[in-house]
Amino acid sequence: MLSIGIEGTAHTVGIGLVDESCNILANEFAIYSPAKGGIHPREAANFHAENVVPLIRRALEAASADFRDVDLIAFSQGPGLGPCLRTVATAARALSLSLGVPILGVNHCVAHLEIGRKTTGCRDPVLLYVSGGNTQVIAFSNKRYRVFGETLDIGIGNLLDKFGREIGLTFPCGPKVEELASSGNDLLDLPYSVMGMDVAFSGMLTAALQLRSSGAGDSDVCYSLQETAFSMLTEVSERAMAHIDKDEILLGGGVARNKRLQSMVSKMAGDRGAEMFVPAGELCVDNGAMIAWTGILMHDSGIRMSIPETIVKQRFRTDGVDVDWL
Repeated sequence: MLSIGIEGTAHTVGIGLVDESCNILANEFAIYSPAKGGIHPREAANFHAENVVPLIRRALEAASADFRDVDLIAFSQGPGLGPCLRTVATAARALSLSLGVPILGVNHCVAHLEIGRKTTGCRDPVLLYVSGGNTQVIAFSNKRYRVFGETLDIGIGNLLDKFGREIGLTFPCGPKVEELASSGNDLLDLPYSVMGMDVAFSGMLTAALQLRSSGAGDSDVCYSLQETAFSMLTEVSERAMAHIDKDEILLGGGVARNKRLQSMVSKMAGDRGAEMFVPAGELCVDNGAMIAWTGILMHDSGIRMSIPETIVKQRFRTDGVDVDWL
């Protein structure tokens, strides 16, 4: 089986071609980067509309495949920005109808987990899912991926991007904040907002900007921002692992590429006699391959969708998916 996965929840539009053994034959993408400010949903959707067809052609060429070889169309059904989701859903429906092959809408968060689980070889992990719009601690139980904790306001990636834009960094800001933080050494006081298994970052953002306006250096503020936020995430991840007795933790989402976060989670896991897993960098970020692979899992488990059932879901919860393939 050859599956085309179309990702388009936010700033990235991606096309992946994956077979039934999870061989990633192509994984092409383009990123909408606004000249200033954050993501403008309609502008991002226009960007996706302009790029999705050329990316499909490029992916097929990279995979040495033809439209006649395609057996399944999978697309990111949510969660995400409405205009972006609707754009890729329209492309997916048009492709499915024109080729006469099945179509499946995929939960974006579950796709991050499934591609990580498959490519790293972990068995039954706690997933620390850290991206721009999402921050969740997830584990499988009773046919669903359960959310054991999550952000109560903004995602960790959103925190880093918002702070980065305020200090003049270009989007995406996370890698640049990480670089600045590597030369910081003064741990400044920031709100440590952990409430049970949930976290909150908006107060930390406000406090970090206040520190900077009071004269604190960018490197020290970035260092403090990372140390505090990542400590919060490590704490709630460890609590989840202890509560449900898991000995594996999988990182997923764009922020999972951050080496300091990886270091902190790895140290926590090692102290517990557990193991940390991180997918390849191109599979941490939003990508079409993860959508294509999850579509195959769904299809092989007997899941089918009609065109009316492919309506997008902006608030598609991770724990709202029946995981029939496990």
